[in-house]
Amino acid sequence: MAGQSKKATKKYEKNHLKDTIERRKEGKKIKQRQQVKAKKKAKVAKENGTSTSAPENSIPSSKTPARPSKDENPFGDMSVDEFFQGGFEIPEIPKKKTKNASKVEEDPEKTKKRKRVEEGEKEEDDEVDSSSNSAEENAVRSDSELGSDAEDDIDNHKGDLEALAKKDPEFYKFLQENDSELLDFDETGNLAEVDALSGTDEETIPKKKRKKNKKDAADLDGAEEEGGHSNDVTMAVLQKWKAALNEQHSLRAMRQVVLAFRAAAHVNEDDGKEYKYTISSSDVYHELLVLTLKHVPATLNHHLPPKVGSLGISGKVRVSTHSKKYRTLTPLLKSHITSIHHLLTMLSDASTIKLTLSSIVPLLPYLLSFKKLLRNLMKTVVTIWSDSNGAEATRISAFLVIRRLAVISDSGLREDVLKTAYQGFVKGSRSTTVHTIQGVNLMKNSAAELWGIDPSIGYTTGFTFIRQLAIHLRGSITNNSKESYKTIYNWQYVHALDFWSRVLSSHCDALREAEGGKQSPLRPLIYPTVQITLGAMRLIPTAQYFPLRFHLIRSLLRISLATGTYIPLAPALLEVLNSNEMKKSPKPSTLKSLEFLTAFRAPKSYLRTRVYQDSIGDQVSELLSEFFVLWTKSIAFPELALPVTVMLKRWLKEVSNKSTGNKNSKVNSTLTLVVQKLEANSRWIEERRSKIDFAPSDRAGVEGFLKDVEWEKSPLGAYVIGQRKTREEKARVVEESRREDERKRKEGKEESDSELKNDLDPIVSDEDISEIEDEE
Repeated sequence: MAGQSKKATKKYEKNHLKDTIERRKEGKKIKQRQQVKAKKKAKVAKENGTSTSAPENSIPSSKTPARPSKDENPFGDMSVDEFFQGGFEIPEIPKKKTKNASKVEEDPEKTKKRKRVEEGEKEEDDEVDSSSNSAEENAVRSDSELGSDAEDDIDNHKGDLEALAKKDPEFYKFLQENDSELLDFDETGNLAEVDALSGTDEETIPKKKRKKNKKDAADLDGAEEEGGHSNDVTMAVLQKWKAALNEQHSLRAMRQVVLAFRAAAHVNEDDGKEYKYTISSSDVYHELLVLTLKHVPATLNHHLPPKVGSLGISGKVRVSTHSKKYRTLTPLLKSHITSIHHLLTMLSDASTIKLTLSSIVPLLPYLLSFKKLLRNLMKTVVTIWSDSNGAEATRISAFLVIRRLAVISDSGLREDVLKTAYQGFVKGSRSTTVHTIQGVNLMKNSAAELWGIDPSIGYTTGFTFIRQLAIHLRGSITNNSKESYKTIYNWQYVHALDFWSRVLSSHCDALREAEGGKQSPLRPLIYPTVQITLGAMRLIPTAQYFPLRFHLIRSLLRISLATGTYIPLAPALLEVLNSNEMKKSPKPSTLKSLEFLTAFRAPKSYLRTRVYQDSIGDQVSELLSEFFVLWTKSIAFPELALPVTVMLKRWLKEVSNKSTGNKNSKVNSTLTLVVQKLEANSRWIEERRSKIDFAPSDRAGVEGFLKDVEWEKSPLGAYVIGQRKTREEKARVVEESRREDERKRKEGKEESDSELKNDLDPIVSDEDISEIEDEE
């Protein structure tokens, strides 16, 4: 028997013990909530001057059912309605009398005290056991994980209530009538608990100021009722709230402002929800937004100041999430950030959006525990940042929110921020025009900064996204369909490769690595990025996609300049010169020159035209000179430039033929000048190389060759400087003419609209209007 009993015990421990303990813990939590709820009701009843229980000496009414005696069954003659009317107080079932039972009745007051003491001791023992069992789990779990668990509990609770409504509608209806607070479960929680914190702050205030604060609190309570029964917010109410926030940092006033702001965020919406306050004036609406967005973060910072780490601005910022103040203010924070999130999706005014985004930055340390809420907010902020039609100031404000969150968040949330920002950048760079190219470049430069906040996480996310680009390129090469190339030859792919070139050139810079004393973790991403870019460049080597090739070559030049990595780009440019587009004579055309900055594919009407050939010649000469100027001080420059010089001379000889040449003296003369500058720079290097006294195996001497000489003083460098100034001046003139044309277009549109309005005015006369009014 002993063996069987031991086996059964083990089986019970294995299969049922854990569930039993969990059920007991849940029961204990429910009991505690009921006790807290009963205490709150008693406190409210005491403040209202009523008592929750009848007096001890009162005579029971005849309508009140008599309580069953101890020996009787308490549920015997009780109906379902009487059972629910008893407030769910389950009477104790009488125990059988034993020989050791005491015959003397004890004082009920002493019994109650003894019960409370015993229950308190039992609860303390249970807490000690539960804390000892979960000590390791609590040591591992962070504040953000605890916050995410709380959000999951909220979702689970809502799901349970929905399932209950379907499974047992009668009981759900009963709960609606008798315990509506359980069903009206809102993740914003009970905001009235914030008022209790205002009372606790009075302990630290001198006695002379307490009377004044009590008077101000009474004024706040009266201010809520000034608007009438509908609680309509007025300017007088806002002024009182503002004074309370500025002078006292009142949490009571902050709660009222947050509730009013929630109503303002959902104004003119027919969502079926009822809010405590109403806003009927546009001036009040504007003043309420300014008051909330400016003063709520300051009040929170006063009561819960964030703790900055030892690293300063780039360090961690944390808020004590275990304090009573934070737990009480949690529903208020959730309500406020949910209202801000909803408001951002509805706003269209640039200045209001900027103010709203600026108010989010000081709130971010308090929201790190609410990961789900923070992710949804970040998606909306990224959408504003990646909107090409948005104002520049608004987009910069959105980026400051993104960057601040990336700085203070943990590794998991920081990775989500990088992924969300990259996805928003890809979506926002779908179309590129003269009007949107500056916004796309703003996204590239700002997003590239995020990958330097945590290089280790930047490497993992960067490797993932660069691998996706490689998979798309491989799929386009292996797929034989006619449309497969479109997954590569589009603006999103081109901008993505250019973005990674900016990331690598910003954070793998040789000077920055020398200052840090170690290589950047992002440097291993240079090789795959270069290989993918070269592969995409040669996917379709036709003349129609020469503009795309030039875009990708500029991206590789940026990497080579910043990281000191040699990338062979001259062959890709020589392929352009050896195409039929540049060798044969072009046909005359009246088309305007193609804008390579906003085009990756040339229209068919430009092919074999002199305009297109001239533009390609200018691009090739510019990129060749920009490529060789990177190595203008290199000791190996003569050997590096020799093969290209030979190829260019051979090409110039071929196209200069009067019968079979291209008959384009402009392109030929431009490339002839490039050849001359390459030969001059080679002779300049050879003259200084003849004076050295170290061997090629001396790496220190090779790297220090002409280190003190500026590259602008070399023959090729002086030529490149002059060409850059000429192009900048030309771009400035083109931009001014474009703005002038845009201004004239707007003025012409306004004039046409006004003329149309004037033409339509005589059609409807005053007599017609009076006749229409009479008919109505």
